[in-house]
Amino acid sequence: MFPRLIALFLLTSLTLGAQDESYRIAVDVKGYEEDFLTLGYYLMDKQYIVDTAYRSDAGTYVFEGDSAALNPGIYLVVLSPDNNYFQFLIGTDGDQDFALSTDVNQLNQVKAEGSTENERFYDYLDFLAARQEEGANLQARLADTTLAPALAAQARQEMQELDARVKAHQEEVVTKYPEAFVSAIIRSNQPIIPPDYPEITDEEARRTRQWRWMQQHYFDGLDLSDPRLVRTPFLFQRVDYFINTLQVKHPDTLAAAIDEVLSRVDPQSEAFKFFVVHYTNEAASSNIVGMDGLYVHMVDNYYRNDRAYWADEEQLRKMIETADRLKPLLIGRKAPDLQMVTRAGNDTTLYGVDSDYTVLYFWRYDCPACKKSTPYMKDFYEKYKDRGVTIFSVCTKGVEEMGECWDYVDEQGTGDWVQVVDPYQRFYRDYDIKSTPAIFLLDKDKNIISKRIGAEQLDEVMDNLLNRSAATSSGQ
Repeated sequence: MFPRLIALFLLTSLTLGAQDESYRIAVDVKGYEEDFLTLGYYLMDKQYIVDTAYRSDAGTYVFEGDSAALNPGIYLVVLSPDNNYFQFLIGTDGDQDFALSTDVNQLNQVKAEGSTENERFYDYLDFLAARQEEGANLQARLADTTLAPALAAQARQEMQELDARVKAHQEEVVTKYPEAFVSAIIRSNQPIIPPDYPEITDEEARRTRQWRWMQQHYFDGLDLSDPRLVRTPFLFQRVDYFINTLQVKHPDTLAAAIDEVLSRVDPQSEAFKFFVVHYTNEAASSNIVGMDGLYVHMVDNYYRNDRAYWADEEQLRKMIETADRLKPLLIGRKAPDLQMVTRAGNDTTLYGVDSDYTVLYFWRYDCPACKKSTPYMKDFYEKYKDRGVTIFSVCTKGVEEMGECWDYVDEQGTGDWVQVVDPYQRFYRDYDIKSTPAIFLLDKDKNIISKRIGAEQLDEVMDNLLNRSAATSSGQ
């Protein structure tokens, strides 16, 4: 289900939302003699400290708060100095005055007094622990290569029966206690197994159908609106698998998946805030080409329209400005035209280039990264210049340094590219140029196909484009 005893990787303090209630949790750990215990909890993909209890003269520890109850979720009692821990539940039933007891050498065996939620929880974990021990014994028998075929078949049959017993017990718990937290945990962790679709004989088509089924039924047992699940170790993992594993890595597809998740969450909840912030930040920091489109989607749909209740005005202003700056340069958009000047002093434009593909290349003669890119660009041009590719090469220097630009062109032998400069430096605004080199790949109509890629990647990108074009032309 989830680990019972592991090292605690991250614990940092976080203030809980105030509630007009209190909590008192007495803990007795036999054999534990350190000065304090720490109370932590899960919040999506992290763990946080909420309280510390110090050893009493009787050797017990009490976590208590007078002004705020604990938010529902799975909590951790953390032992020093190795951060071993055991878990307990806080539900939505106001059951926050109880006692827990265990042994420092058997933290997987905990008893609860005064908490129905935790009594059911530990009964369930004890059942699983016993079945896991049976399963380990059966696995050991199956791993024995000298085991007779009949005995191996018997062990496999016993494994199937054991699996059926676990499933039956889970169903019994969920049916008997449908509103219990342990039942929500069981439902949320049920495996998602697609149909076999034996009628589909093509293996690739069958796998595609199963994948689509998984996407459609992924949240059948997982109630994203349940506030108890926010503070569990599995909710974020489940959601992130749906978004980042079950979907194609394309901004439009990911945006639709994130929207699907958020449509199932209370827009005033912690979960809504967490998922919006997390996936907006992930889009902003992504190295995948085109993910700025996902960032713009998140800002337009969750920040620009006042749904981000946690964001202050300054933060909103900066995010909206960034989105507005990125929007004209998203993949699929028509690239802004450029009014430029050639070496001969003639006016020219980006849109004046008649070519199947245009590589828009921003560079400086004194840029070390540009100097490393130049050989790749030259090799690329030699390979593709007769296949409908033009390089529109923009030296980003101002009027006073144009001469050095042309000297570099002569030195490198790149005069057969379309070499231009912009005396007014308007491209910095139009193309959001922060550093060089910067490369945009445009189609015949000057739509942005790819951008912010390295010169060494151009060859592979262009090969893929030409291969797809050839396949489309041949009707494949």
